[in-house]
Amino acid sequence: MSMVQEDGLLAERGGEKRIDDQITGCAISRDGHTAAFATGAGDVVLVPRTAMQQPGMWTTVEAHDGAILSIAPDVLGDSFLTGGDDNTLRRIDAAGAVKVLVKGRRWVENIRTWINPKREMKSALIAFSTGKQVELRDGTGETQLKVLEHPSTATGLVFDTKGKRIAASHYNGASIWYVGAKVDSPREMAWKGSHIGIAIHPEGEALVTSMQENDLHGWRLSDGHNMRMSGYPSKVLAMSFTRTGKWLATSGADSIVLWPFTGGGPMGKAPTELARLDGVFCTQVQCHPQHDIVAAGYANGMVVLAEVGSSRVLAVCGPGRGSVSSLVFSPDGSWLAFGTENGAMGVVDLSAH
Repeated sequence: MSMVQEDGLLAERGGEKRIDDQITGCAISRDGHTAAFATGAGDVVLVPRTAMQQPGMWTTVEAHDGAILSIAPDVLGDSFLTGGDDNTLRRIDAAGAVKVLVKGRRWVENIRTWINPKREMKSALIAFSTGKQVELRDGTGETQLKVLEHPSTATGLVFDTKGKRIAASHYNGASIWYVGAKVDSPREMAWKGSHIGIAIHPEGEALVTSMQENDLHGWRLSDGHNMRMSGYPSKVLAMSFTRTGKWLATSGADSIVLWPFTGGGPMGKAPTELARLDGVFCTQVQCHPQHDIVAAGYANGMVVLAEVGSSRVLAVCGPGRGSVSSLVFSPDGSWLAFGTENGAMGVVDLSAH
């Protein structure tokens, strides 16, 4: 595969900043106006869309006493939720105001939010994991709805598209819970081994986990049928379904690996590979919310956009920034944010000029 090695879109229509710390995650607010980068030192760097190409106007907020382990767009349009190894869940708005929502006894390792666009805040949900527990709260973040107990540490968390179910990965499988159930009893999806991440099909047809053993495991939700996807040379750190659920894009190889999820799923079918970078592992993937395009970050710091169904690849930036640790599109797909283990933060405008 031939790719432009220059800084591509980042140089033309983006901005970047580097700090002496690891970027542990990034998110873009639901209103699409602000990006936020979480750091290993407990800071959050806020990037207004209007100042995307002016890093001097990005603001750093001291948010946690210790590393930030998770960040997610809040149910509120302009805010973010962060979880840290200081055992707190915090809300940070676009102006940098920080509010402690939860002060617990364990690290807050995974955060997910869901909002019904029609009913807005009335049905908004916040979920976060601390050890074996997953806690559900309402949109205010103040009211606890329920606590879901798992057999071991919850390593990944995902809502289905409609917000009716939440699933968590853990040792020896995954558990699926109905959010509105009066009596909480999970549907257990069993498969021996250490499951470290989770994704759900947009139409609710399948649940997939990444494993410590460089494999993926999936379950067809209609009948619980097992699906195994193997052959990775390294751990799969990121998974993302394309907007229609036709493909599951993953990291874990020296290309973007795409598994087909049509016609009964991926069993017995070979995956498609995009944007190969010989000898350099893909570490992050994120599918575009409106088009069949996958953003991918690599261990050498390169970020690309790859079109599914063609060999078209566009460089966002070249190598040299450290391994890409996080990657996210805005809700409308008009801009992209990425961070690296070496402290590089980048944002790129993808809108048609």
